[in-house]
Amino acid sequence: QVQLVESGGGLVQPGGSLRLSCAASGSIFSPYAMGWYRQAPGKQRELVAAITSGSRTNYQDSVKGRFSISRDNANNTVYLQMNSLKPEDTAVYYCNAKRLVPPLNDYWGQGTQVTVSS
Repeated sequence: QVQLVESGGGLVQPGGSLRLSCAASGSIFSPYAMGWYRQAPGKQRELVAAITSGSRTNYQDSVKGRFSISRDNANNTVYLQMNSLKPEDTAVYYCNAKRLVPPLNDYWGQGTQVTVSS
C-alpha cells in the first residue's frame, strides 16, 4: 500500500514558478512509475509528466521545456518543477504511483491546487 501526499501548490502570477512535491509513505523505487496529472474545471484529468524508476521521463507537449519531473528514491519523493507558468496551467495537480508488475495497483494523492493568475 502506498499513500501519496502532495504539497507546493498555490497562487502564482503568469511567468512565475512553483515546485510541487509528492511524498510517498512506502517505497516508490521499483517497480513504480510516478506521474503528475492535472484536472481543470470541466475537463478530464490529463497526464502532465511521468518518470520511471530508471528516471526516464515523458511530458505532455504543452509543458515541454517548462516543467521538469524528478524523483528522490531514497526519500520516496517526486517533484514537479514548473516554470514559465501560464493561466492555462491552472488546475488541481495529482500525484500518481503506478505499479508496473502484478498486482498492478494505481495510487493517487488528494491533489493540490495551482492557480496562475495576475
